[in-house]
Amino acid sequence: MSSWVKVAPFEDIPRLGARVVRRTKPDGGFDEIGIFRTEDDRIFAINNQCPHKKGPLSQGIVYGDKIACPLHGWKISLVDGKAEEPDEGEVACFKVKVVEGIVYLDV
Repeated sequence: MSSWVKVAPFEDIPRLGARVVRRTKPDGGFDEIGIFRTEDDRIFAINNQCPHKKGPLSQGIVYGDKIACPLHGWKISLVDGKAEEPDEGEVACFKVKVVEGIVYLDV
């Protein structure tokens, strides 16, 4: 069952940039999801913590369909959440869509 929530107007997410959405977990805590916009205007959503040292991916550099972690430069795919070799690990990916200029996230 999907639960789409409104994130922001598409134009509010800068090209090669990101926005962060906080999601409340059942235990009362929260996690962060990074919403990323590529140079060619594709939108992706992945967990905002690098699998290496939990660096905030939303503060990294977007290039192509990857994000470089700001702490140690790990490259994470925005498509499938996997670290680029030789690094290992992955982050969760989330569905996103743009409808009438608004970005929605399936939480």
